[in-house]
Parts: sequence; structure tokens; C-alpha cells
Amino acid sequence: MTTLLFIAVAYMIGSLSFAVIVSRAMHLPDPRSFGSGNPGATNVLRTGRKTAAALTLLGDALKGWVAVVLARMLAPQFGLDDNIVLLCALAVFIGHLFPVFFRFQGGKGVATALGVLIGLNPWLGLACLATWLAVTGIFRISSLSALAAAVLSPIYAGLLMGWNNHAIAVLVIALLLVYRHKSNLIKLASGQEARIGKRA
Repeated sequence: MTTLLFIAVAYMIGSLSFAVIVSRAMHLPDPRSFGSGNPGATNVLRTGRKTAAALTLLGDALKGWVAVVLARMLAPQFGLDDNIVLLCALAVFIGHLFPVFFRFQGGKGVATALGVLIGLNPWLGLACLATWLAVTGIFRISSLSALAAAVLSPIYAGLLMGWNNHAIAVLVIALLLVYRHKSNLIKLASGQEARIGKRA
């Protein structure tokens, strides 16, 4: 029962879509109504409001980190092992993808995945962030950067944390992230994917 409670709380945290929350607070269009239709920082940036995009990025990453860190801090007090941390990592990520508060219409999970990875292991998060930045610097295509980081994340996890349940959890997150980018893969293949900062 306690395990289910941990997972439920992590999922609820993940269901807080900061792209929608920030856009409403700053009187911007709903990010699900323009551009890619994705409630994420990159689409919010298409409004031209960099502050809104930054707050979205920070909020979505922070919720992933908070869910993992809280699970790690509280698990020993309830007699739970480290596997509950991995389950909460998956739950908060899935909450972002399918948020109960927003009719299960969530984002693609890049920022939240980063927060989760930093929570699991700061070096793992930084390795993925460095990959994202490097690919972004060359191509300026957010989805391509996210896909590159996602593909490499399980390898980084295995090298840094061992080929164990941690690597498996990161692999699941990576597969979900790639799945959520399936439309971007089609656009990338046809050369139609939008570059970062393009206005809606």
C-alpha cells in the first residue's frame, strides 16, 4: 500500500504541466493550441516569451528531480528499498506524458527526464545535458537533440551506475521519450522539423 502511495504521489507531481500553468499565468495562448501542439518549453518559446519558456523548462525539470529526491529521502522511513526510487522516477515521467490534470495530454518529457536523471545521478543528468547542448549547438533542432540524449542515456547509466535496475529504468524512460517523438522522427526524415526559436 505504501509503495502505491509513493507511486501515486510521484505521478501527481508529474501531472503538473508547467507549460500550461505558466502560459495561463502569463496570459499566453495554450501551448497545445499552436506550433507543435506540445506543452513543453520549446513550443512555449515560439510565443517569443523567453521567460515563459525558461520557467516551463525549470518547472518541468524540477518536478522530476523533486519526485526522485523525495522518494529517496522518505523510502527508508517506510522500510522501502531503492527500487521505489526507480518506480517513482518512472511514475513522475509518465505523469508528465499523460497528466491527469490536463486530460492526459502531456508533453514529450525532455525536461522532466533531465530532472529525473539528475535526481538519480547528477553525472548522468549532466552527461545527457551535455549531449543535448552539443547536438543543439550544431543543428539547432530540439527534437534531434532530445533523441540523441535519449539514445545515449541508458549507456551513460550503465557506465556510471552499473548495468542493473537503474539502467533498465533509464532505458524505459528513453524508449518512452523516443516514442513520444515519433512525429518528430517523420519530420526529421523529411527535413521539415522546425528549429529552436521559430515563431508560431
